[in-house]
Amino acid sequence: MAQKQNKLTQTGIVALLACVCCILWGSAIPVIKTGYHLLQVDSSDTASQIVFAGIRFTLAGILVLIFASIKEKKLMLPDRELFKYAVPVCLAQTVGQYFFFYIGVAHTSGVKGGIITGLGNFIAILLSCLVFRNERMTSRKIAGCILGFAGVVVINLMGNSLDMGFQLIGEGFILIAQLSYGISTVLINLFSKKVSPVVLSGTQFTMGGIVLTLIGLGMGGRLGNVTAGGLAIIFYLALVSAVAYTLWSILLAWNDVSKVAIFGFVNPLCSVILSALILGEVKQAFNVGSLVALVLVCAGIYIVNRRKN
Repeated sequence: MAQKQNKLTQTGIVALLACVCCILWGSAIPVIKTGYHLLQVDSSDTASQIVFAGIRFTLAGILVLIFASIKEKKLMLPDRELFKYAVPVCLAQTVGQYFFFYIGVAHTSGVKGGIITGLGNFIAILLSCLVFRNERMTSRKIAGCILGFAGVVVINLMGNSLDMGFQLIGEGFILIAQLSYGISTVLINLFSKKVSPVVLSGTQFTMGGIVLTLIGLGMGGRLGNVTAGGLAIIFYLALVSAVAYTLWSILLAWNDVSKVAIFGFVNPLCSVILSALILGEVKQAFNVGSLVALVLVCAGIYIVNRRKN
């Protein structure tokens, strides 16, 4: 009985922390749009958006390393051993995922971008089970992913149309970004058992942010109007990344990829709802479609995390 209660408590903690991550990530979407407006970054200026993202993630990495140093009461800097693990995570997550994502989003519709992004959680679970073989694929995991992805499709199709067009630089790049996300999720799960997930997160963010900034500047990107408000937005987004990704890395270090990644389907729901609240588009979020999407995602999460009697 006590063991069962401990398992239920552990599952509840995972659910709580994962949902906190998704709420933070969900708040990032409307805040990013606000930041683009304040810093005069045009929605079609991909290079400047990459610079924006690079500065955000560099600052996020520094914040994580500062937090780790305060917590451990000593300077927590990466050593050669940690760099060995941070480089592949950095290339897959911060550089690979966001470079292809920002370019892809600029060349496709929001509906298709949102739906393809939902595939990232499915890809992470498939890679963990079938490629890296960290865990066993089960019918429950497949069913949970299908329900979760269905929820993503519903939330993105509300009041919108979907065409079947596909181009490499648009939908293809977003798909590559989600493949990078899936790979990075599995790598974090593996590497966080060998090194500190917090220092790993901070190091890969700092490295990846610098690389993205240099790539964006090389493409001709810039921030047009640096103001106190714009800097405050970047700091908030850096804090979101620092907290959310660090918590996510800790969860991956102690749990199977499937039990954590399935909560990623909550992210688009949070994005739609928080965007509606912040940007004033309430009718677009609070309707029957949102309720259906929420039910589908919750059902998927329950099925994957349900323990056999």
